[in-house]
Amino acid sequence: MGENKSCPVCGDPIIGRIDKKFCSDQCRNTFNNQKNNYSSENIRNINKILKNNHRILVTLNPEGKIKVGKKKLVSKGFNFDYFTSIYRTQKGTTYYFCYEQGYLPLEDDFFALVERKQ
Repeated sequence: MGENKSCPVCGDPIIGRIDKKFCSDQCRNTFNNQKNNYSSENIRNINKILKNNHRILVTLNPEGKIKVGKKKLVSKGFNFDYFTSIYRTQKGTTYYFCYEQGYLPLEDDFFALVERKQ
């Protein structure tokens, strides 16, 4: 017969098909959950930042267009490293969007906040 394999999760012997990797569905699920936990945690953290950025933009821009200082955004906890999309105009102006809420860097540490209408 073949070699006696043991489950990489619990160490129990694996019985069944020769290519079977785990002793049970529970051990297979545990292994995959542990493997995917790191990326899931990163995604949750990034989504939390994006939601916070979106909330800040909505709060500061209730009318759909306004000019605010960088200090105000930073004091509310805005993180400029995270956004969902970039829009470049034909003139080369770059808007950064967090879902439908966007901002355009202006001179003297000011930003134009805009809302993209669907």
